Amino acid sequence: MFAARRLLLSCKQGANQAASFLRGRRIQSSNYSQSTRQGTTHGRTDLNPLPVGTAQTYSRSRARYAAPALALGFTGFLAFLHYNDERRAVPKGQPSSSNSSGCGCGSNTTVRGPIIGGPFTLMSTQNKIVTEKDLRNKWVLLYFGYSFSPDVGPEQLKMISRVVDKLESNHDKKILPVFVTLDPVRDTPSHLHAYLKEFDDRILGLTGSASAMRHMAQEYRVYFKKVQEDGDDYLVDTSHNMYLLNPKMEVVRCFGVEYNPDDLSQEVLKEVTSASQ
Repeated sequence: MFAARRLLLSCKQGANQAASFLRGRRIQSSNYSQSTRQGTTHGRTDLNPLPVGTAQTYSRSRARYAAPALALGFTGFLAFLHYNDERRAVPKGQPSSSNSSGCGCGSNTTVRGPIIGGPFTLMSTQNKIVTEKDLRNKWVLLYFGYSFSPDVGPEQLKMISRVVDKLESNHDKKILPVFVTLDPVRDTPSHLHAYLKEFDDRILGLTGSASAMRHMAQEYRVYFKKVQEDGDDYLVDTSHNMYLLNPKMEVVRCFGVEYNPDDLSQEVLKEVTSASQ
């Protein structure tokens, strides 16, 4: 941070010096022109008249000094922005140091404070009302997707199933996997039940009305948008958010699609273990 400030100060100082130099040249040029006019008024001719084209030379000289100063200031501004971007970036495997940022699911992020999540009322694949209160006192691995996803969705569900197996068989840690659809029109309770059964019976599928799904997506900062194709056949462009929630229904970790089952199970185990100590 101090290096970036010093760079900005040096850029501003260089620009100020260049501006001062140009003002000095303009004052000299103005005085010289005034003295020439006064000499002509009194009937005297200056022994060193202003040569033809001197004004253009001064103009080019000013441009020569101004351009480097502007370039230097712009370079310093870009360096300052790049430095701030590097501060905001959260590398995989490292917790976020910001208390005000949301959950950037492109990386492994630790969430501090009630930033993501909230109350919801949805329908399970067994046609039962499910709210956030029903998931309390459990560790929850929450994933947002839709059953018609051609590639990412199925791969994520396979990975979730393997992670739950690893944690339960190797570490005796129970995690409840929850799948929330972003396509409630096609993902009815019966259809979603048949779809999730192909991956793992332990996955709790949740659907509901379009307004209820939009509300939950907003609470959990999930991006999704329907992409029209041929007729009623369409895809849903989504961020494929996956969250780890503690027994208080607080989002403590956010995971991107770059994880494999081994990495994800280790990260989940780390959170569960640290919370019990």
